Amino acid sequence: QVQLVESGGGLVQAGDSLRLSCAASGRTFSSYAVAWFRQAPGKEREFVAAISWSGGTTYLADSVEGRFIISRDNAKNTAYLQMNTLKPDDTAVYYCAAERFSYSTVVLTSDSQYHYWGQGTQVTVSS
Repeated sequence: QVQLVESGGGLVQAGDSLRLSCAASGRTFSSYAVAWFRQAPGKEREFVAAISWSGGTTYLADSVEGRFIISRDNAKNTAYLQMNTLKPDDTAVYYCAAERFSYSTVVLTSDSQYHYWGQGTQVTVSS
């Protein structure tokens, strides 16, 4: 089992950058695939980015491709979401999710595939 805690959210202006962190408890974080999802007010939760347990495979939603980068440091039990060139449409609560998944060349992109979730961190981008 793993517990997740997100941090790094905040209020920024359009064009700014933020880096979100997802700190995981437990010693088997390296066995877990990780993803970031977000939910804007009045909208359904949507996939943002995913990374395999090894970090060797990543996948980004079209809406953030070229602006966001997902990474992880298994030695620190932490995953990251680097968000660049932020837009007002990126405003949402961002959630980190993890699932024990041993395939290094496959990422999970559906929220129903993840059992472990953080509490979320608010990102607000002003125009």
